Amino acid sequence: MQAIEDQTFETDTQRRLYDIVERNGAVGKEQLEEHLPLTADELEDELASLEREEVLETDDDLVRLAIDIGEESTHETDDLEYTIRPARQNDLTGIVGVMRQVAEENDYLVAETVVDLLDHEEVVFRHNDISSRIFFVATVDDEVVGWVHLHSPNYEKLAHTAELTTGVLEEYRGHGIGSNLLERGLQWAAENDYDKVYQSLPATNQDAIRFLEAHRWETEAIRQAHYKIDDEYVAEQMMAVMIT
Repeated sequence: MQAIEDQTFETDTQRRLYDIVERNGAVGKEQLEEHLPLTADELEDELASLEREEVLETDDDLVRLAIDIGEESTHETDDLEYTIRPARQNDLTGIVGVMRQVAEENDYLVAETVVDLLDHEEVVFRHNDISSRIFFVATVDDEVVGWVHLHSPNYEKLAHTAELTTGVLEEYRGHGIGSNLLERGLQWAAENDYDKVYQSLPATNQDAIRFLEAHRWETEAIRQAHYKIDDEYVAEQMMAVMIT
């Protein structure tokens, strides 16, 4: 995902329109009219231009970012069927709930930071001049049971990297959901020209570390006594995988 640049927009109004949608997720046309000095017809003209440029898309009365991150896929094990798909704005509550549960149970501190930001902003996708954020989710009977998230800074010297978090509710582990989520996230990173994906974990979370090692991730560094969990100092294990 390339950074949004001013030349993407023909007018300042288009830039303001995009910024409102980017900050709020899915926005109704009436709400956009309230924030912009446009008539309904003028708004339709600006939206049509941004849709032609594949910057925004309209679904009924809702306007959202036009971010193509692929289709859904269905997977079956002996006793479970689940779907891996791009997240939607209406998955927000489910993503936040799953991330909080997994993060708290496993001292997944980076994920705790991500979910706090997600809960505060109330927006699943972000794509602006500073950074980009995307999610894929795993669902069972339309309920979110796992996620993979990638965040990338839109700075030239770091734009080839993305931070990844992933997790699955404990009762749904052992069915390949985590592996399929991770594969989907790394596939998206490769298709969007990222070279390296990374994350950090408490060194005490050996289950997660072994999972990543089984998927070709390597430890780049260990920072001793970096976390303090339950009044005990815990090392941070910094891991990464090269995409190319």
